[in-house]
Amino acid sequence: MARDLWITGDPETDALLSSDPFALLVGMLLDQQYPMEHAFAGPRKIRDRLGSIDPHAVADADPDAFVTLATTPPAIHRYGRSMAARVQALARAVVDDYDGDVTQIWTRPGADGAPTGAEVLARLRALPGFGEQKAKIFLALLGKQRGVEPAGWREAAGSYGDDGSRRSIADVTSAESLTEVRAFKKEQKAAAKAAKA
Repeated sequence: MARDLWITGDPETDALLSSDPFALLVGMLLDQQYPMEHAFAGPRKIRDRLGSIDPHAVADADPDAFVTLATTPPAIHRYGRSMAARVQALARAVVDDYDGDVTQIWTRPGADGAPTGAEVLARLRALPGFGEQKAKIFLALLGKQRGVEPAGWREAAGSYGDDGSRRSIADVTSAESLTEVRAFKKEQKAAAKAAKA
């Protein structure tokens, strides 16, 4: 059962992320080197400025105009220019590979019928801008908060799929849990820095 998302703390933005799977996917794309709640606010900025967050509209938008839209303050990301190209590449992949329906990533039949968690992870990993970690986090977000639970999804998502964890955006359901995830990420960075020293 999908729950209403609490990601940005802004009711209208969170409603868009809850109701539009492509908006949620774009937010995940933008979630790097930028505060989580600002990254996930990007899709609403795109929708408000372009008039749509539909993958066809995003993919077919004039690239220069889309860069302007993405970099106009408040920009969709700290690196608005490069992220504009990534968002359009993601939209193009969804249009070309999934008929513009992002939910096909997790609903299109796999090798033996319903796709497994590993198959959904592989599809996510194949998207522009999605590496292993980002794909695992998004799979965990689908499983934990969107009711998308293909067989073996927790295993495929690795530690991000752990019940009760506070590792990523998949675990953010309130301002308090956002603070907890931030604290975990800060600890991880500090540990990684200490290991290099």
